[in-house]
Amino acid sequence: MTDPFSSRALARRFRRLAALFALPLSLACAQPAFAWGQTGHRVTGAIAERHLGGLARAQIRLILGDESLAEAATWADEMRSDPSEFWQKTANPWHYVTVPPGKAHGPDTTPPEGDAASALARFSATLRNPAASRADRQLALRFIVHIVGDLHQPFHVGNGRDKGGNDVAISFFGEPTNLHALWDSGLIARNGLSFSEYADWLDRRIAPADMVAWWSADPAVWIAESAALRDGLYPARPDLSFAYAFAQQPVVDRRLQQAGIRIAAYLDRLFAR
Repeated sequence: MTDPFSSRALARRFRRLAALFALPLSLACAQPAFAWGQTGHRVTGAIAERHLGGLARAQIRLILGDESLAEAATWADEMRSDPSEFWQKTANPWHYVTVPPGKAHGPDTTPPEGDAASALARFSATLRNPAASRADRQLALRFIVHIVGDLHQPFHVGNGRDKGGNDVAISFFGEPTNLHALWDSGLIARNGLSFSEYADWLDRRIAPADMVAWWSADPAVWIAESAALRDGLYPARPDLSFAYAFAQQPVVDRRLQQAGIRIAAYLDRLFAR
């Protein structure tokens, strides 16, 4: 009879457990490159909902009904599986902007098909239009919540050379992925938290001084922040593990917190009378 506590048996059990724990990370890193992934976007929506003003909260309820901002935040990514031309072609560029090093985002960096910043302006005009249908306002509001989150993911402000880090092959704890996917979901999945747990944890750590400093409804500010961060996030080596995760987790946390606060700030401004 095999001793279940022998060194060989324990080693086999450890390898099985390691494989089980590695699987969620592997799956997370293999997901398509959607900014923050579902967990991150839901975190930003949940934080935003806690900081909305009363008028914005009421207006959002009229548009979305019982749908929370955490639910609305992932809709624009979920719809990318729709085979229609709108989702496969027209709306595809609305999740990112391109800002080459040393430049600022502006008309000269906006492509003819538009980008996240131009889409944000267009959807904001729809929300302000009293003649817009409820369906159009729902689409606009869901996109706005999503785009504000996107613009806080540093690699959704691409440098124009590597598709926002998608072309940068790396490994994370031995699992092959790319730099964009790591920032979308790999670093977040490593926490092992649900979106509601993560939102609670991050929101409790937003100090009053942070609220004052971060309360900005100007997309140019968010884009410039992401571009400045982006260039320092490229690793020196492709095999990443504890050191990279330890160094960058505070950046991930802060960008999620800021995105939540900026969603609230932007919607408060949109719905102000």
